[in-house]
Amino acid sequence: MSELAGQIERFLDELRRQNASAHTVRNYASDLGQFVDYFIIPGKRSPAVDDIDALAIREWLGHLYEQRLTAVSMRRKLASVRSLFKFLLREGVVVKNVARMVRTPKAPKSLPFVMTAEQTNALVDGVAPMADKLERPFPTRDLAIFELLYGCGLRISELVGLNLEDFDFSERWVRVRGKGKKERQVPYAGKASDALDRYLGLRKPATGGERAIFLNHRGGRLTDRGARGIVKFYARMITGDSSIHPHSLRHAYATHLLSDGADLRAIQELLGHARLSTTQKYTQVSVADLMAVYDKAHPKA
Repeated sequence: MSELAGQIERFLDELRRQNASAHTVRNYASDLGQFVDYFIIPGKRSPAVDDIDALAIREWLGHLYEQRLTAVSMRRKLASVRSLFKFLLREGVVVKNVARMVRTPKAPKSLPFVMTAEQTNALVDGVAPMADKLERPFPTRDLAIFELLYGCGLRISELVGLNLEDFDFSERWVRVRGKGKKERQVPYAGKASDALDRYLGLRKPATGGERAIFLNHRGGRLTDRGARGIVKFYARMITGDSSIHPHSLRHAYATHLLSDGADLRAIQELLGHARLSTTQKYTQVSVADLMAVYDKAHPKA
């Protein structure tokens, strides 16, 4: 193992000690593994940390560009490298974070696709009939997943991380653990409550004292990948649109709240965004919708 690869392993171990999710650690490992592989030249000495400077990182980004990676992917990979060098600086391995000297590739400003309220309700309300038609094994669980994703605006990782004790079933509140293990309280409405009650009434016994509310066919916690697959399956079968994914329901939740007059700060709290600027993209979506209505309906448009 080269010195650089060894430092990456130390960094990943530190992430695990900080209780970073397995998904986060995998992403860092993938990005940084590709980073170190770029500098390995067959028959030459393996790269050391001191071999990497800002110019080398720019050349690596140029290589990614030639591979036709999107600006969004390049930004994420550069962020991974910056986090690595930030760790190495804190550990005294390097004297400066050379990755901070590299300009971040500009990402195109694109608004997220957002389903209308009618489209979203048609999708969620179509889960139970589709489950019956296809004789799905856990129809009540699948419906509860959709009702919570749209009813609470959850990330898929937050959904599968929910435990039974996180719910206040009488007051209809759920405790959600978001990014960085930050907790927030989110209310849920009657349809989600009814779906949860039906699911819990038929929920199979958990194995090994598992406290997760959503279980897989073996009685263990439903995984992130498993939940994504459930959402994608129903979305494709009901709407015929394979681009709909769990985050589409989170986008819909925020945009529909904003369209109905909810305060942007309140939406920020409900979504668990650290910065208001992240929430403000939903304002742009609503403005875009208003402009589309104006262009279509106003005689002077």
